[in-house]
Amino acid sequence: MATNDPNPDTSAAAPRPPRSVRRSLGMIVLTFEVVVVFLGALVAWGLAPTQNTTLGLPAWSALIVGGILLVLMVIGIGLMRSPIGAGFGWGLQALIFASGIVLPAMFFIGAVFGGMWAYCMIVGGRIDQRAASGKDS
Repeated sequence: MATNDPNPDTSAAAPRPPRSVRRSLGMIVLTFEVVVVFLGALVAWGLAPTQNTTLGLPAWSALIVGGILLVLMVIGIGLMRSPIGAGFGWGLQALIFASGIVLPAMFFIGAVFGGMWAYCMIVGGRIDQRAASGKDS
C-alpha cells in the first residue's frame, strides 16, 4: 500500500510534546521588545548631542548599549526553548528597566514590558499546567 508521505520512516517517530504557551508568549514579548529597544537606542543617540545625559556619556554609547541589549534579546528569544529562557528573560527585563538611567522614558517602557512579561509567564505557566493535567477548561 503506497502512501503520500515521501519519507515513510518519519511516521514512526515519537510525537512532539505540545508547544509551551509560556515559552511562546515569552518569545512574542521579546520580539516586540526588540523593536522598542532599537527605537529607544536611536532616540537616546539622537538626544545626546542636545541634552546632557544622566551619566554624561558620549552619543555613540547609546548605540553600543542598545546594540548589546538587542543581541541579548535575540539570544533570549532563542533561549526561550530551554529551561533557562524564562530566567534569562527576567534578567533582560531588569536591564531594560535599568536603561532608564540613560533615557528616562525607558523606565516607563521597562515597566510596561516587565508587566507584560510577568503576565505572560504567570498565565502561560497556568495554561501549560492545565494542559499537562488534561483539563480543557
